[in-house]
Amino acid sequence: MRIHIENIGCFKNLVDSERLYHALEVAGFSVTFGSFVQDADIAIINTCGFIGDAEEDSEALIKQYEKRKKKGQISQLWVMGCYGQKYGESLKHRNPTIDRIFGNFDWKNILHILGCDFYAGIQRHVTTPPHYAYLKISEGCNRPCAYCIKPILNGKLASVSMETILEEVRWMVSQGVRELQIVAQNLTDYGLDIYGENKIAELVDRIANVPGVDWIRLHYAYPLGFPKDLLKVIREHDNVCNYLDMALQHCNTEMLKRMRRGGSKEYITDLLAEIRESVPGIYLRTTMLTGFPGETVDMFDELCEFVKEQKFERMGVFRYSAQKGSYSAKHYTDDIPDDEKTRRALYLMDIQNQYYRRLHLSLLETVHRVIVDECVDGKYYCRTEHSTPMADPKVIVESDKSLSIGSFYQVQFTEVLGKDIVGKVI
Repeated sequence: MRIHIENIGCFKNLVDSERLYHALEVAGFSVTFGSFVQDADIAIINTCGFIGDAEEDSEALIKQYEKRKKKGQISQLWVMGCYGQKYGESLKHRNPTIDRIFGNFDWKNILHILGCDFYAGIQRHVTTPPHYAYLKISEGCNRPCAYCIKPILNGKLASVSMETILEEVRWMVSQGVRELQIVAQNLTDYGLDIYGENKIAELVDRIANVPGVDWIRLHYAYPLGFPKDLLKVIREHDNVCNYLDMALQHCNTEMLKRMRRGGSKEYITDLLAEIRESVPGIYLRTTMLTGFPGETVDMFDELCEFVKEQKFERMGVFRYSAQKGSYSAKHYTDDIPDDEKTRRALYLMDIQNQYYRRLHLSLLETVHRVIVDECVDGKYYCRTEHSTPMADPKVIVESDKSLSIGSFYQVQFTEVLGKDIVGKVI
């Protein structure tokens, strides 16, 4: 039987798809992954339904597979993941060609239906370039953010034990993985549920001591209750990248209260200052949310000034979308027009793009260690420790000598090219 898997959404989703991929291979199925390229008996889509844009992307992908089913390119269409969890069997009313719907993490049922045992091991079929992989250390979240339905979809915080994580790290290193992207819905709270206290600093310290781990990058910290002992670990380990992904969403204290994020502008400002002081040269990545109910023009202007002052090295911006079941959808009126939400998001991102250019211009002629991700049309696309795959600026290198994918090189920056930067190997 031929099974095709296509993943959409966050990198935590990708880890789930990779586990399913491996489990199906172990069971003896012929499995393909990614963009659809050949006929299959079953197509499984791992969907995302976190925000409105993600729902639209999931729905569009389902429609594509419905057309393939009508053409006879696939026999059955199965849907799993957040979008399936969110709407369940009601999805079939909108998409009657869907044969089966599964929620989050429902691999056991998928494998059971296919006549094989559930696979619960640490191994998976890594679909990223072989030198890096995503490492999911927990699932779910206990935080009450007003706009978020992740706790509803994914449940409460469920940390993976340190022993299991370290076993997975050692296995990935044995497979040639050199760079780990640690991901969690909220890595700030890692360990609270199983150890009774925050253990992220200890976990990262132990991972950093595994031979063969060259880079570790941290994604999705929560500002309130941020563990300061993690900063010491980042500072003292050369293989823990000077990079921290921490979504702030806003700076206005009233907005933070309405979002049920906790804290205040003063708290966030002090925390950012302490992080930068404790880890000199760290790159901070954050996300901001525009158009949340009640966001006045003055509040948005305050956010713009905050972004200008903080000079985040990396930033993304999202428009607010009311999600069914969320606190904000139940208690607030979505009072800001979509075009105004978009205008604010674009304006804020324009501020960030201007800073990207100033930052990159200041780096010209300096030399940095980069890892090579891929070669396209004779150009090598690389990253410094300050960039995560997919989302962040890249370093583009043209070289007379052949460079090895997954290897490190010293590169001198020579030119700014939009969001990215051009360099030459030293």
